[in-house]
Amino acid sequence: MRRETQNILLVLLGGALLKLAFSGTYLRYVKESLQPWLVVTGAVMVVLALVAIVRDIRAGQRQEQEEEHGHEPAHDGHEHGSSRSPWMLLLPVLAVFLISPPALGADVVNRSDRNTVQEGRASSGFAPLPSDEVVPLTIGEFVTRTAWDDSGSLDDRTVRLTGFVVRKDGDVFVARLTISCCAADASPVKAKLVGRDFAALADDQWVEVTGRVVPGSATKETKWVPTFSVSQVVPVPQPEDTYEG
Repeated sequence: MRRETQNILLVLLGGALLKLAFSGTYLRYVKESLQPWLVVTGAVMVVLALVAIVRDIRAGQRQEQEEEHGHEPAHDGHEHGSSRSPWMLLLPVLAVFLISPPALGADVVNRSDRNTVQEGRASSGFAPLPSDEVVPLTIGEFVTRTAWDDSGSLDDRTVRLTGFVVRKDGDVFVARLTISCCAADASPVKAKLVGRDFAALADDQWVEVTGRVVPGSATKETKWVPTFSVSQVVPVPQPEDTYEG
């Protein structure tokens, strides 16, 4: 592959990273805190490619001048063979500009029967819940509290959860995926929904559900999946950041 083509591909790859970072699409793949690193990486790629392009242009101009004055063109002593590997740089560029895969969803949740909970937290490790009539919680915090908060802080409290619908073996769940760094380490957290007719809800549909936990439902036998008795369910748009940190 010619150096000019390699440099153009590097510009495109850096530009693709910058497009991800500034369009918000990066949230489908990595945590929000990694945006600055994407910007820096994309900018460095573009700058390196532009520097290489300018250097090649100047080298070509010097070669032309030497030929005009009858001098033998300088040679670096290396044979530059063709390589197909740099074309692999084009694949992530095409993925970003043409494919743009969606965020992970119900399929990933259905591959695991177990909830992801932070084990070993005693009741003293949880902050007091606000006194609001309806307490908004992430599904991760809700699941962890139901599994490890032996004070029963969620008992008789009305909670609001936001997530996407997952169906499995006749049951309906509201779920989210938690990530530590990127989508590659995504782990599911979910709660089983009861108390309403959920026939109209499709897989991966985003909903806001309000209700109360069934005390004692998150156990080792249920694989730490709590049961959530729903009083209200409202379809909502998919949030820009679909993952929980």
